[in-house]
Amino acid sequence: MENILIALINFAAINNFNENKLNKKILRLALPNIITNITVPLLGMIDLAIVGHIGNEQYIGAIGIGTTIFNMIYWNFGFLRMGTSGFTAQAYGANDMKESVKILVRASVIALSIAALLLLLQYPIALLSKYFVRGSEEMIDYTLEYFYVRIWAAPATLGLYAIKGWYIGMQNSKLPMWIAIFLNLLNIVASLIFVFVFHSGIRGVALGTVIAQYGGLTVAVIFWFRKYGYLRKLIDVRSSLKINELKAFFKVNIDIFLRTLCLVAVFTFIPFVSSYMGDMTLAANTILMQLFTLFSYFMDGFAYAGESLVGRFIGAKDRLSLNKSVIYLFYWGIGITAVFTLLYMLFSRDILSLLTDSTAVIDTAMTYSRWTSLVPVCGFAAFLFDGIFIGATASKAMRNAMFVATAMFFVIYYSTRATLFNDGLWIAFLIFLVLRGVMMALMLKRNVLDVI
Repeated sequence: MENILIALINFAAINNFNENKLNKKILRLALPNIITNITVPLLGMIDLAIVGHIGNEQYIGAIGIGTTIFNMIYWNFGFLRMGTSGFTAQAYGANDMKESVKILVRASVIALSIAALLLLLQYPIALLSKYFVRGSEEMIDYTLEYFYVRIWAAPATLGLYAIKGWYIGMQNSKLPMWIAIFLNLLNIVASLIFVFVFHSGIRGVALGTVIAQYGGLTVAVIFWFRKYGYLRKLIDVRSSLKINELKAFFKVNIDIFLRTLCLVAVFTFIPFVSSYMGDMTLAANTILMQLFTLFSYFMDGFAYAGESLVGRFIGAKDRLSLNKSVIYLFYWGIGITAVFTLLYMLFSRDILSLLTDSTAVIDTAMTYSRWTSLVPVCGFAAFLFDGIFIGATASKAMRNAMFVATAMFFVIYYSTRATLFNDGLWIAFLIFLVLRGVMMALMLKRNVLDVI
């Protein structure tokens, strides 16, 4: 009996030690990603703050619509990051460095090819966007002015998607952190100089972004050669771009593309339909969505950790660590959700006042702030499951969950718009978030936990 008790105590101690190690792995991956991601919404807030203090609601609305146009463009190609991280993490877990280098080459070539196509099609894209935008003529002019400058950052932006996904898959979240910090500091400084020194207006904000994106890509490449230069001998462009290799890459990524297309449809619909409600409602929804963005990028830090760990443990065929990583990711997610829920319930007005000094815009936004306070509770599971399913390259399940959630979003909005107006839009958005999490939870065992 004594021997049994000693054995149980030793097992518990070892198990606790292993759990502590897993928590440390999660934090080691999540914290740099949080810092990386937190700079993105903060940058958007800085852009809004700059135009919010040099103009009126037309400037704010133009940044909101302009950013949405680029979200619509770039989010469609999010597979360049997500698919790359999932495949790379599994190759890393299997200790197959040759395959991991092939994945980076493949993603980089595809990224630059897509960017070249976007530059060629910039005028048709702008005309199509103008057709769907509703707002004052002045706001539309500002939006197009912003678009025609920022579009030239496409090669750098998509190239960064590919290399960032590769770094995450290689269990290295520190390099993307330093790249993002440099990029966003450069963006803020450049935008401030162009706007307040050279008086370039909204064009200066866009030009600051272009300069920063190319600066970030340059630093990312330099870091790769310093950290992973020994892998140069494994680079084989021809082998990486073989038809069979590309088919396998696109088989997963077409599902991610379709899933992202639905996401883009929802997130572009919100500002576009807001523009029909007037410039003031558009401005209010634009700054409220910054609260969602702040939470989403923060939570994505843990989702990225999920991509890295789930892919790694599947590649290594370590079922026990896979199961535990999912459980502990949700422990952290629940804690982060509680913090943000309280923050938004108590300090929404204070946060919004940092984005604009327009009392009218803030007052309008506060009318709907109760909905943004519910975003963390409704959305945290969807964010975490995205990372888990990406790490498992369970793209079909992600796609199906997104199809259902997106359909319900539009059904609920159009069923309530005549009576609830903007409130109905926010309710539809919250249900969209909840459904994504619920459906992926139902598909977790079959598509992730049982794949080993």
